[in-house]
Amino acid sequence: MNVVLIGYRGTGKSTVGKIVAARLGRLLVSTDAEIVKVAGQSISEIVEQHGWEHFRDFESKVCQELAGRNGLVIDTGGGAILRSRNVEVLKETGRLFWLTALVSTITERIAHDTERPSITGVKSFVDEIQDVLRERTPKYQAAADYVIETDGKPVTQVADEILARL
Repeated sequence: MNVVLIGYRGTGKSTVGKIVAARLGRLLVSTDAEIVKVAGQSISEIVEQHGWEHFRDFESKVCQELAGRNGLVIDTGGGAILRSRNVEVLKETGRLFWLTALVSTITERIAHDTERPSITGVKSFVDEIQDVLRERTPKYQAAADYVIETDGKPVTQVADEILARL
């Protein structure tokens, strides 16, 4: 069985994933890192040159491949849940943990992140986060086996909550 972390960027998936993987003695795999490796380009370059749909196609291939493996901790990109097939394949071999955080927390955590391009390209940073979360929240809710709030908690506590549910 895989442990799959879903949620918007800045909710703690990568940091918590490292702790969960270490405690379980498992490999942590980031879908975004796998996409970069397969594409030979950064996410920004993929999106800039080919668009978000092309990136999502890579993401779907990576989700399919990782779902075919067992015993992983998978740190998904925030938009992996946008395609229902990704959720279906990840659920076949994994439990999905939705990590949540308030917009203010997310803003604080990702304010200096230059790795990911804007999704809308036209809205302010905070407006984009609010709008994207409004769109994605029902999809995260539908996909999640468990919901873990990360606001104001040490990452070790979040990891403990995930491990307790396993």
